[in-house]
Amino acid sequence: MMLRSCWIRALASAPIPANCSLISGAFFKKDTTPSLTVCVKRNCGHTPAHTDSYHRLPHCTASQDRFRICGAARFSMASGSNGRENLHPPKHTNRLSKEKSPYLQQHAHNPVDWFPWGQEAFDKAKSEDKPIFLSVGYSTCHWCHVMERESFEDEEIGKILSDNFVCIKVDREERPDVDKVYMTFVQATSQGGGWPMSVWLTPDLRPFIGGTYFPPKDLGRRPGFKTVLMRIMEQWQINREVLESSGQRVMDALQKATAISAHAEETLPSALDVAHRCFQQLAHSYEEEYGGFNDAPKFPTPVNLMFLMSYWSVNRASSEGAEALRMTLHSLRMMALGGIHDHVAQGFHRYSTDSSWHVPHFEKMLYDQAQLAVAYITAYQVSGERLFADVSRDVLHYVSRDLSHQSGGFYSAEDADSLPMAESSEKREGAFCVWTAAEIRDLLSNTVAEATGGATQADIFMHHYGVKDQGNVQPEQDPHGELQGQNVLIVRYSVELTAAHFGLSVNKLTEVLASVRAKLADVRGSRPPPHLDTKMLASWNGLMLSGFARVGAVLGDQTLLQRAEQTAQFLRKHLWDEEGQHMLHSCYRGDNMEVEQTASPISGFLDDYAFVVSGLLDLFEATHTVQWLQWAAELQNRQDQLFWDAQGSGYFCSDPLDPTILLSLKQDQDGAEPSGNSVSAMNLLRLSHLTGRQEWMQRSQQLLTAFSDRLLKVPIALPDMVRGLMAHHYTLKQIIICGQPDAEDTTSLIACVNSLFIPYKVLILADGNTEGFLYKKLPVLSSLIQQEGKATAYVCQDFTCALPVTCPQELRRLLLE
Repeated sequence: MMLRSCWIRALASAPIPANCSLISGAFFKKDTTPSLTVCVKRNCGHTPAHTDSYHRLPHCTASQDRFRICGAARFSMASGSNGRENLHPPKHTNRLSKEKSPYLQQHAHNPVDWFPWGQEAFDKAKSEDKPIFLSVGYSTCHWCHVMERESFEDEEIGKILSDNFVCIKVDREERPDVDKVYMTFVQATSQGGGWPMSVWLTPDLRPFIGGTYFPPKDLGRRPGFKTVLMRIMEQWQINREVLESSGQRVMDALQKATAISAHAEETLPSALDVAHRCFQQLAHSYEEEYGGFNDAPKFPTPVNLMFLMSYWSVNRASSEGAEALRMTLHSLRMMALGGIHDHVAQGFHRYSTDSSWHVPHFEKMLYDQAQLAVAYITAYQVSGERLFADVSRDVLHYVSRDLSHQSGGFYSAEDADSLPMAESSEKREGAFCVWTAAEIRDLLSNTVAEATGGATQADIFMHHYGVKDQGNVQPEQDPHGELQGQNVLIVRYSVELTAAHFGLSVNKLTEVLASVRAKLADVRGSRPPPHLDTKMLASWNGLMLSGFARVGAVLGDQTLLQRAEQTAQFLRKHLWDEEGQHMLHSCYRGDNMEVEQTASPISGFLDDYAFVVSGLLDLFEATHTVQWLQWAAELQNRQDQLFWDAQGSGYFCSDPLDPTILLSLKQDQDGAEPSGNSVSAMNLLRLSHLTGRQEWMQRSQQLLTAFSDRLLKVPIALPDMVRGLMAHHYTLKQIIICGQPDAEDTTSLIACVNSLFIPYKVLILADGNTEGFLYKKLPVLSSLIQQEGKATAYVCQDFTCALPVTCPQELRRLLLE
């Protein structure tokens, strides 16, 4: 969310009592003792794109201005279970033990009287007239674990919290609507944000102070969490009216500042200008040596890469187009070779703590795997480079093996931390993934007969993947010493150079490396595994549906397409409420592997609808099974009813009628995930061309117009929405294949289309069923027939079709014109 200056002006105009200082829109009484800045670490996992997270900083140091509490608040100093084996019955059990979320369950035995987000907690706060302490995180968040261990498991702090606050714990992935509201507050008042998020609310849910991570005790001039709690309790007693009124004033200002709407005089912004500016902004932030954008910490940002490939596709003859493609392919190659890519067990870690993609934050997120699978297969389409196809398969192999439920759904994430050994008492970052040189030598002692100098498997592997006796992680990447002496695998040489170095053929080296990686994977499988978040989210499953459908279509892999269809069936069975006609946001793996639901299921949010619709459209174009298009159209209708802003255009992120959600937000940031509005802009356009409903095209234009100011000023914040704007400018091609679905000539034409990256198109198989859904929605199909009894392709644009072709080579030429 881009923060506007209007809320600052609004607060600046508010009268501040002479004996108070401003803190997050609240007033804290001054005293005569030196005042100290409360430092809060912003950290962990998936952060909004405009707030870089930073992982392995030393605990509780204020370096690099990474510690904040909403506007550098100043306090006067006048006066889990996670990471350890639980060998004894829990001393404490709270309400979270009844919850399904793995994150909430992690806190079920804290000495804190935690409540889940809900009416019981709200009623208690009002009846007892207590402020609310809201703690938001997620199960694979490293610093969430740290704060639990340091503060929430502390008996004294637990008693202070339970006696003086109504304590609510929220899984941000389970309740993104709650997270967005209070993260907006924290970011607006501190210029930063992250998880764990800590916010104090009035009984009517209005925030008056917030931050992220707090150390448990005072450190030098930095007050600890206990001190913060005591000062808030004091101010709640003596300054309550000021707290409440100023908190209200902040929220009123934020409501105005975050409003996004189309004005009567606004028109669709120029796609060419916006796309050119987006390219320039990305080129300015591009890092030449290793690819990617900005310096460490460095995130994969698939939304940026997909924009650049789309920009190249319509600017192939220009120097800018060539540069966009070079930036993309170099970034993807360097990520594939780097330590952010798991060379033993596949998949990608969350981000790199250095600029060279070497030492990652080891957490693995489902949404990263989904988007990177699509980015890599798209790179294969545009380049023909086999590496990219192999990486896309690699990602889907990891997801199928480690993140899949037997019913077809996908789990959310794998943690970064795990026990180094079964008998260890503390988890460590990356313990599951790293290696010592001694381990490698012990495991890979066999000599390779064809290699020069009697080289062993270990010699070859250590050379190729940069394994060193002293470890290959620099101290600045490991301030806590968790990776001392360890190696994070990173490809240091091409297979050609490594093969030449050891006198091997490339084929033989490839065989050796594959065998060694498989052996190491077996060894890793015997290590204590990291925590697996088995929550299954409709939105992220929708992204993964796209991944399997898109890769399966390009590679012509029926196994991948069958897995995609299994996911769609899972979504329909477990995350669609047929009676209520709405999506559900989440479901859970039970103790016996069955799919479970909470007592009060969480209704779907905008992202759930948008990402699933997009996945279903990709699945339809990959399999030509019309039921998926029909369901996509039904979901789009329901999305329009639930989230469309009839006055200002665009979609709200959540139900605007929910009284417990204080801000009606429209996400205007394509970050770790694309925004629901960006995805919807393209969904509406695709559906319009697939069903003939012109109002969906008009709605897409209205949506883009609502975001025109953002698109014109900072298109780099919305690269996926820029792609939607470009699609309107260039108009979608309708590629229609007339033929029998399983006939060889039909599949050859479809394979030709799928081999090319054509970002602005829809693919339709016209099988002659004039009574079917497609023919009824698109009457023009009845006039398109096979030529000379052969499968025939028609390429149509702007209601005009080119001459039909029956030869794949001719179709390829036509599509590349």
